[in-house]
Amino acid sequence: MHIPFSSSPRTSLGIEWELELVDLQTRQLRGASTEILEEFAGKVGDEDAEKAKHELFESTIEVITGVCGTVPEALADLSGTIDVLRGLAERRGIGLMCSGTHPISEYNTQEISTNDRYFRLVDQMQWLAHRLLIFGVHVHVGVRSQEKAFPIVNALTAYIPHFLALSASSPFWLGRDTGLASSRSKVFESLPTAGLPQQLADWGQFERFMETLITSGTIETIREVWWDIRPHPNFGTVELRICDGLPTLQEVGAVAALSQCLVDRMNIQLDRGYTLPVPRRWVVQENKWRAARYGLDAEILVDDRGTTRPVRDELADVVDDLLPVARRLGCATELTSIQDILTVGASYERQRAAARRAGGDLSHVVDTLLREMNIGRPASDLMS
Repeated sequence: MHIPFSSSPRTSLGIEWELELVDLQTRQLRGASTEILEEFAGKVGDEDAEKAKHELFESTIEVITGVCGTVPEALADLSGTIDVLRGLAERRGIGLMCSGTHPISEYNTQEISTNDRYFRLVDQMQWLAHRLLIFGVHVHVGVRSQEKAFPIVNALTAYIPHFLALSASSPFWLGRDTGLASSRSKVFESLPTAGLPQQLADWGQFERFMETLITSGTIETIREVWWDIRPHPNFGTVELRICDGLPTLQEVGAVAALSQCLVDRMNIQLDRGYTLPVPRRWVVQENKWRAARYGLDAEILVDDRGTTRPVRDELADVVDDLLPVARRLGCATELTSIQDILTVGASYERQRAAARRAGGDLSHVVDTLLREMNIGRPASDLMS
């Protein structure tokens, strides 16, 4: 099976941000994406209509950038789309927010979007698909050739705990505290073609693997492989899908900068003849669990002999190491904002702090997430 790869001549960038539509009276999710998107398309015209799309549930809208060169350009693109959507939503008594899971809404009350692809998914996956009331941020970074795709995918798996701990924003599920920093990651990986990527040696091995999955009826198209990190042949990118939904534009910028800097450095290392390291799968699996459970308080394995180190320290070192790359790519401000998140707290920490302040009333957590979305940065007063 031949799978063409649309090589990117530079380390281009694209971001997908899944937003929740929240009734401002009840704080519950509300299915209104069809009417909002229809009005959005008429307002922005054909060229920009594709920047906001349906997702599995009617209570979700995915905002998508065009192909961008820098993180600031991508954030401006997202911001422009959200400004239009916010006005359309507010006229209907709806607010926009993002978190890995909605703190109080239940999946069995949600309407599936009218789309044959989604109907097939629900028919095939049944209960697993109905539970997918989860929200994430996906970052695409351009790769120069298909030969580089899997060396970069494999090497990036070492950073799965960094991305997940930094973005963890789903401590609550169906109105209860799960005890996890990221329950979303555990819900999503229950799908048979989701979770950690297969460690494949090269593009040819990927083509043979996809052919096997399609021939056996496991999937219909390669779009149904939802790995935490995967190549996207049509876009010529590596797509990082590991992150929970991020409540603020600042946090989206932080993970986008980290993504672009890591892939750019790996692109250059491959150009220079370096062999990128491939972590052992069991180490990656254990580290993903630790980040999902403990978030920024996780102690992650840094080798296959059991040596551990705080993920906070690992993140701080990665930021320092990548700063020259970030300056060259024009995203130093966004990369160093990771330190702000380490100081203020990740979203799961802020959500729990909001719940404590309200005596366990999770509707107050929704209000906090709505406020953070509007101001574009973490609400530092939560942790004081």
